[in-house]
Amino acid sequence: MTYVHTRALVAAAAASGSAVFAFNVITLEHAEAIVTGAERAGSPAILQVSENAVRFHGERLAPLLTACHQLAIDAATPIAVHLDHFTDEALIRRAITLSRDVGVTSIMIDAAALDYADNESTTAALTAVAHDAGLWVEAELGEIGGKDGAHAPGVRTDPDDAAAFARATRVDGLAVAVGSSHAMTSRDAVIDLDLVERLAAAVPVPLVLHGSSGVSDALIRAAIGAGIRKVNVGTALNLAFTSEVRRFLDGDASASDPRTYLDGARDAIADRVAHLCSLVTDQPA
Repeated sequence: MTYVHTRALVAAAAASGSAVFAFNVITLEHAEAIVTGAERAGSPAILQVSENAVRFHGERLAPLLTACHQLAIDAATPIAVHLDHFTDEALIRRAITLSRDVGVTSIMIDAAALDYADNESTTAALTAVAHDAGLWVEAELGEIGGKDGAHAPGVRTDPDDAAAFARATRVDGLAVAVGSSHAMTSRDAVIDLDLVERLAAAVPVPLVLHGSSGVSDALIRAAIGAGIRKVNVGTALNLAFTSEVRRFLDGDASASDPRTYLDGARDAIADRVAHLCSLVTDQPA
């Protein structure tokens, strides 16, 4: 059994000066591919399901999360299950209540669209509830671009504010704005490595890099060296998946069995995951 708590994976990464990759799951094929890729790289990983993915599944939390939990149990490498970018308080509370039943060990409480004071108070209150349920809690300070206009590109997280926020809210990890942006389809984001170092020195909890699909391999490695301990990836997996489906269907207009094109799409995600995980394992994927 290699299902583990997110806390253990992030703590191990922090202790070794490395990072753990967290990959967004939308479908069962995503989850299967992520586990396969992590196994191939010999790397731990986190399966994370976002609030948007839950809404895509009709706001049903249990089916996809239960599948992720079972895949984690059966995996040949340590896997944790996380809830990503949860903003709706009612849904957050429902997810926390259900977490033990579906194998969730952590949640990102995202109140970053609020002003600083409201972000702090909302995050602190919900973090207390999540901690009572045994969850590791991530939050965000300094809005990270690319979330349907709700997050302003170009914002940077102030180290002093971040340190105060982490202490006041008692979160366990903090997503910071250092130059990356969500939903990027090119890998030309410029990470402010000096800011990452200053944040890592000031903030008493591990730092999380969101929007990593838009960051080059070299800069991901450099960001980890500067102090990032959890690296979130979503869009890169969707690009790999969709590109393979498109390639297959363009070549066979008569295809109707989804297994014929989902098989290759799943492999494409696994390849991408294995490659990214190799950035921290130093093993060729």
